[in-house]
Amino acid sequence: MHYYQFNIGDYQSHTSHLSEMEDLVYRRLLDWYYLHEIPIPLDEAEVSRQIRMRSHTESIAIVLREYFVCTENGWIHNRANKEIAKADEKSVKASASAKARWSKKDANALPTLSESNATHNTLPITQDTEHKTQKKATVVACPLDVRDQVWSDWVALRKSKKAPITETVVEGARKEAFKLNWPLDKFLVEWCTRGSQGLKAEWIVKPNPADNIRLTVAPSNEPDPALEKIKADEKKAAPMPDHIRKYIAEVVRKA
Repeated sequence: MHYYQFNIGDYQSHTSHLSEMEDLVYRRLLDWYYLHEIPIPLDEAEVSRQIRMRSHTESIAIVLREYFVCTENGWIHNRANKEIAKADEKSVKASASAKARWSKKDANALPTLSESNATHNTLPITQDTEHKTQKKATVVACPLDVRDQVWSDWVALRKSKKAPITETVVEGARKEAFKLNWPLDKFLVEWCTRGSQGLKAEWIVKPNPADNIRLTVAPSNEPDPALEKIKADEKKAAPMPDHIRKYIAEVVRKA
C-alpha cells in the first residue's frame, strides 16, 4: 500500500507515553509495514537497517514488543492487517465495477471519419528496417527480502512456463505470502517446489481430501480377511524338500 488512513487522535491516545525516538521508530515501522505488506523481520539489525535507524535498536525492540506480535515469520500488526485487507477488498470491487461498465459499451461501434484518418499511415513505405522501434523488455530487480538464488530459480520457472515477470506479478505474490504470514522468500521457495505457473495462498492451506477420509471412516475392530487368509495358507504350506533347496542353491552358485 502506498497510502493508508491516519487517525491523529487514535494514534496519540495510544502513543502519548512514547519518547520522541520511540515515536519516530513506530511511525517508520508502520510505514514500512504498510508499504511492503509483509511481517517485519525478526533480526533487529535488519529492521534497523530497513528503517534507517541503526543506532536505535533499543527503541526498536521496545516498540516491536509493545505494538507488534512476534510470529515465526516475523513481527505482525493486527490493526494494520485489517486495514490492508479492507484496501484489497475495495480494489477488487473497483476492478469488477470498471469491468462491468466497459462491458456495456458497444465494442462493434464503427469508428468516426476522424478516427479512421488518425490511424491511417501517411508515411511512405520503405525497405529500411533499422528505424523500426522495438519494445524494451522490462527487467524486474530481485526484491531486498528475497535471496538471489531463490529469485533466480523463480525467474527460470516463470520463463519455462512462458509467463511474464512484472512488478504486478511480484506484488501479487507478496500479497499471497502476506495472507499466510510468510515472507516473500518462503513463498517463492514453495512456488518453485511446486513448479506451477501460479500460486495462491488458498492452495497451500487447503486441506488434503485424503485427510477427511481418514477422519470420517471409523476404524474396524474386525480382522482383515486378506491378512487372515495369508496366515492360514502359511500354516498349510509344506516345507521345501531338501533336494529342491540344493538344486536352487546350485543354480544360484553357477549364475
